[in-house]
Amino acid sequence: MLLSALLEKAKIEYSGADATVSRVICDSREAAEETLFVCITGFASDGHAYAKRAYDLGCRVFAVEKEVDLPEDAIVIMQDNTRITLARLAAAYYDFPSQKLKVVGITGTKGKTTTALMLAAVLNKNGISAGYIGSNGIDFAGNHYETKNTTPESLDLHYYFKEMVDAGVKAVVIEVSSQALYLDRVYGIEFFATAFTNLAPDHIGGVEHPTFEHYRDSKKRLFVEYPSMFSIYNAEDAESDYMLGGCRSLLCSFGLENGDFHASGIKPFMENGVLGVEFDAYKFTESQHVRLPMPGDFSVANSLCAMAIAHRFEISLADCAAALESAYVFGRFEIVQTKLDSVFVIDYAHNGFSLTSALDTLKKYSPNRLWCVVGSVGGRTRGRRAELGEVASKLSDIVVLTADNPDFEDPLEICNEMHDAFVRDVPCEIFSDREDAIKYVLENVKKNDIVLFAGKGHEQYQLIRGGKIPFSERRLIEKYALELARV
Repeated sequence: MLLSALLEKAKIEYSGADATVSRVICDSREAAEETLFVCITGFASDGHAYAKRAYDLGCRVFAVEKEVDLPEDAIVIMQDNTRITLARLAAAYYDFPSQKLKVVGITGTKGKTTTALMLAAVLNKNGISAGYIGSNGIDFAGNHYETKNTTPESLDLHYYFKEMVDAGVKAVVIEVSSQALYLDRVYGIEFFATAFTNLAPDHIGGVEHPTFEHYRDSKKRLFVEYPSMFSIYNAEDAESDYMLGGCRSLLCSFGLENGDFHASGIKPFMENGVLGVEFDAYKFTESQHVRLPMPGDFSVANSLCAMAIAHRFEISLADCAAALESAYVFGRFEIVQTKLDSVFVIDYAHNGFSLTSALDTLKKYSPNRLWCVVGSVGGRTRGRRAELGEVASKLSDIVVLTADNPDFEDPLEICNEMHDAFVRDVPCEIFSDREDAIKYVLENVKKNDIVLFAGKGHEQYQLIRGGKIPFSERRLIEKYALELARV
């Protein structure tokens, strides 16, 4: 494609020299002849600093927002915001694939992943081929791909949109993170529906958001800057009025007790080592009994949000309930079934808010003892450590502190910071190696104990000294449970 044609298609003004563009990139390592390198500024590095390296690899076309020192034969296109430029170019290069899909964007502090995957399951089981993009990767038409970020860069988003369209997918459900909105990764996407789950302080400090207000206002952009036909919101969240202020979509609400979609008669159940919850779901005055194979009021809330969105796809409550009976979300209150007579739960709870919800939920199943295996990430969000230590000590019978993506920090020092925040004297063990922690727990659980492995969730790695080391919590639980069952 000619550069001039691509820029015209992307509605970017340009009157300079022309060239052939066979690929748009934002990583200088992918540079080659006939590539257009868009220099974007990230938290850790600045693409402008790598423009010369891209030139040396054969690239001759550059979109920049800062001056770069390149030879005279380089075509340099100056822009005000290269992240927006990247989004425009990506959409144009892949022929605007998002316009051929019904795109649903879900944001909020907690519940994005579970709600998105619930909705995708409901759509697929009711004849609407749907894809998913979020923390758990990218899934569509039997394909699965890992992602670096909850919401990928715009260039990757539009590539996968195109792949979905080619595979016959009709809808896609995206987790839209606060950073994705702040960094314009979803710029220009026209959403069929958007949804707000809830809001609490998170991702604040370090390389993330400087303040809670910045975090909150980044999420608010989804409802005031991006056009959608429908917006679904949590009627019981105190921030909903603020988040939806200025939204021009048709609104629909959900909540455990209040909202257009709400619940009654919520009851936990435990069968064959599976923790679940059943309830009556209401769509205005119509009702339907629902049985979810995952525990907690938050699972009920997430399912109500998914049903409210599915309603806009003309899927009935009964059909939603039938699809949700077999709903499964990897790494979100995931039950690991073993031959031991204890219950093992893997969840992504990684801050005080989510850990409180998880432990309070598990208490309702009256365990003999409630264990909490938890760590905190290194290099950022240091404030989480105290809140995680406080919650774990307050709500657990036994706490095991261990590594969770320590990166360049000493995991024992992180654990000690968490231990210093304990508000109650509870039995506690500390392990620098998470596998050692898992082995210890499996060797010491008793009948009817419930163990929450918090923080890793869907992640299949440990981040250690800048590298991702393969690590499967489920596999290790199964490994040590099998060894003990043989004894």
